[in-house]
Order: sequence, then C-alpha cells, then structure tokens
Amino acid sequence: MKNKKKRQERARADEDALAELRARPASALGDVASDSEDETVNDAHAKRRRASVVPGTGYVPEGKAKSVDASLVNKNEKTLVLTSRGATSRYRHLMLDLLTLVPNAKKDAKLDTKNERNVVVEAADLRGCSSAMFFECRKKQDCYMWLAKTPSGPSIKFHVENVHTMAELKMTGNHLKFSRPSLHFAPAFDETAHRRLIKEALIQTFATPYRHFKSKPFYDHQMCFYWEDNRVWFRNYQVVHPAGKEVKTQGLTLSETGPRLCLHPIKIFAGAFGGAVLFEDETFVSPNAQRAESKKRDVTKYQQKVQKKQARKAHKHMNQLRGGELDDLFRDGDD
Repeated sequence: MKNKKKRQERARADEDALAELRARPASALGDVASDSEDETVNDAHAKRRRASVVPGTGYVPEGKAKSVDASLVNKNEKTLVLTSRGATSRYRHLMLDLLTLVPNAKKDAKLDTKNERNVVVEAADLRGCSSAMFFECRKKQDCYMWLAKTPSGPSIKFHVENVHTMAELKMTGNHLKFSRPSLHFAPAFDETAHRRLIKEALIQTFATPYRHFKSKPFYDHQMCFYWEDNRVWFRNYQVVHPAGKEVKTQGLTLSETGPRLCLHPIKIFAGAFGGAVLFEDETFVSPNAQRAESKKRDVTKYQQKVQKKQARKAHKHMNQLRGGELDDLFRDGDD
C-alpha cells in the first residue's frame, strides 16, 4: 500500500509539472531544437547506451557507465505456482521451497483434479503471470511438473524424481530469502534443440527480473542445473564469502542449501498445456507401468515358490525309504 501511494504521488507531481510547462509561453521555454537535432541527440544517446549495456541483461559492466538500461528486461515477469488436489506433504513442501527461491512467484489455490489443465492458463491470466509452474499429483504418490509460458506456450512436462526438501536435508547453507539467484547450466544443455528449449524455460521460470520490488540487489546463492542420464538435476548453493567485513570476489566457496530434485522431461508441447508434440522421450516408462511390472515379478516369485514346494513333495514321495529284513530285530517284546 505504501508503494502504491508513493507511485500515485509521483504521478500527480509529474502531471502538475507538465501542466506548468504547458501553461508557460513559448518564449519562456527558450530555443526549441529542430527535428534533426533531436534525432542526432537520440542517436548519440542510443550509441552510448549500447556500448555500456550488456544486451539482454540490463546490467552495466564495471567502469562503463553508472546507470542501467532495463528496457530489455521485463519487470512484469511473474510465475504462477500451484498444485493439484491430492498432493502429498513432500511435494507440497517442495512447492513451498521453490516459492521462497523465486521472488516473482505467485501462489494460487489447489486445482481440482476434475478440471482440465487449461484452467491454469486462465488463472495465470487473472493473476497477471506470464509463466506457470504446475505440480500435478496422481494417486498420492506420483508428481508431474509442468513449466508453461502462458498463454501461447510452449510447455514442458516433467516427472519429478528424487525429491529432498530443505527441512529434510538440513544443510549448512543459508542464504537470504528472495535474494537474486545466479543460474548455472551445464554445457550439455546447448547440444540439442530440445535441451536448449528446456534451458530457456528454466531461465524464464527461475530467473528474477531486474529491479523486482521483492528481490535483493545482490547475489548470494546459485541455482545449478545439470544434465545427466536424460534428466535435469537441480541443486541450490549459498555463496560463502571469506571471513572479514570486506566483500571479496576471490576465495568464494559454495555451501549447499537445498532443495534437491530431479526432473525427467517426458514431452514438450507447442502450446500451453497442450498442442503439437515437439519432443517426446521414448525411453520414459511411467510409474504405473513400473509398479505393474514389479507386481508381475512378485507373482512369478510366488508361483516359483509354490512349484518348488510341490516338486519337493513329489521328490520325497518317490524316494521314500523302504523297510528292510532286520528293521524289527531289536524291538522290545520280540521272541
């Protein structure tokens, strides 16, 4: 509310200043530059900005300039985070951990399993979000994570594996809440087209927009994404500075904070939560199929156990000891 009032006061002050300038006579404003002079000034200013700003980041290298051009960065980039009804405590805590790592994230209510996934697009539009992170839980044991760019797409469906939350790990790392993360991607993400698309989706979801009002103006942790065994492995580390009051760029170390998770990409769709299939992992086996296969193995084990018992009984029956002539020789009562 305070920020809103401040913005309203600034807008009123700008309107008053503009009204005063319009009320003044033209002679009081001094010489008016020609169109050609305006174009020359604008071109020179644009050249200086291009020379001082790193394209696509909005950051100025040290010694280049004192101001920052944030025109290439979308300050209104927001991510909607929600889960389906029936999620277990482990996946709910994972969602809360990711909410603390992404300052520009907005949490929404649980989505009923009977509703279609397209409802997430409408919810993101109502909340003013351009991306969505949806945790779809099935049978209270399987979790699928959707990363979608709303409303036009694309979207990626992952199977979430090997989940370990912050409370479960209890690591020594401890960075500030809502501080800006530095994203690190393994070189393997640039080898194929679908990996580059996954990398871009992760950047759009986890990167903090420049000068977001909830973010801190510095980096103190690093999110690392690795590609191994056709999966995305996520780790979060705190950047630990050497002991002392001065902040140094040398001698930095990393201390893991958590959470840990593994994302197995299943399909990439052209639209948001649907559309043409751009990529599909044919080696993926659903958890239902894995459980069915394991039950079949258990059934065969039981059948083998029963067959062994029957074979043992038949063997004993066929190889019984026959009575001999001297079996009753020393029995009591015999003559």
